[in-house]
Amino acid sequence: MNNNFRQICLQNISNNQTEGRCLIIGEVAQTHDGSLGQAHAFIDAIANAGADAVKFQTHIAAAESTPAEPWRVKFSPQDETRYEYWQRMEFSKAQWAGLKKHADERGLLFLSSPFSMQAVVLLEEIGMQVWKIASGEINNVQMLNRVTSTGKPVILSSGMSDWNELDEAVGQIRQSKNPLAVLQCTSAYPCPPEKVGLNLLEELQKRYDCATGLSDHSGKIYAGLAAATLGAEVLEVHVTLSREMFGPDVPSSITTKELRQLVEGVRSIDKMTANPVQKEEIAAELAPLRQIFTKSIYAGSFLPAGTILDAENLLLKKPGKGIPAAKLPELIGRKLRRSLQADELLLPEDIDV
Repeated sequence: MNNNFRQICLQNISNNQTEGRCLIIGEVAQTHDGSLGQAHAFIDAIANAGADAVKFQTHIAAAESTPAEPWRVKFSPQDETRYEYWQRMEFSKAQWAGLKKHADERGLLFLSSPFSMQAVVLLEEIGMQVWKIASGEINNVQMLNRVTSTGKPVILSSGMSDWNELDEAVGQIRQSKNPLAVLQCTSAYPCPPEKVGLNLLEELQKRYDCATGLSDHSGKIYAGLAAATLGAEVLEVHVTLSREMFGPDVPSSITTKELRQLVEGVRSIDKMTANPVQKEEIAAELAPLRQIFTKSIYAGSFLPAGTILDAENLLLKKPGKGIPAAKLPELIGRKLRRSLQADELLLPEDIDV
């Protein structure tokens, strides 16, 4: 099996032909606000931006929550309780299947984080190819056992976990030998730059020897570009169609126009990091340009034969096809064998030994 985590995840996505190291996921979360039409619109917008995957969240209120669940932030004038909000975010199995079919048709990997065992079953039945485990489910042993039993790749967010909890989750997944990516994630919405934690990418890779990446809530493209430069193999960003949309995830999201910029940037970074440059090879390749950009030594005015050369009667000018400018100190005090016109190139045979 290919060791590139992105290629492992996209091996069944027939329309995706783009090469690259980093799997780019456009996260819709709840920004569709319960509208199936909006959810489909997000699929088209994320595909048009060039991302690899679209991700939703599958909530089944009665299976994951109670009416007593508190609001993280009371944002909705429509829903009295958070439980009611989760109910409004629900789609039927047929609707989820339709969303996956749409993503398949657009060449996108379809992802949706389950938040209950019923959600896992639903997603498995519609053909989930890669599992994304949200930060709040990392200690859900039952869920981890079920998703790893499918043999599919697992992407694990670490947003609210300490090392011990993360060690246990990774160890549990490793027992089933599923392809694994662990994402650095800070559960702050939006996440300030000083809390993004790019330094943890290297630590995660060393600790778990697996693909690593960033689940970014900053609402900007900068953290994603920096993570790609540091070798992230997965990049998940929240996406909105407009900053004027309604919902708790909008302040933590980038627009689909910004997503296109991010994709272009990451793909360029992929090429840069995949093609290390040797200085001597580049110098040899660019040798023909040296005459255009570098300077040689020229006569500053008419110089008769026998002239003693000094810094006053010699000039450094382009093109650099003669004695290099760096050799000027070696010519001071030497005698000219023949006369030179102003701006005439000085050649080695023009100088007395």
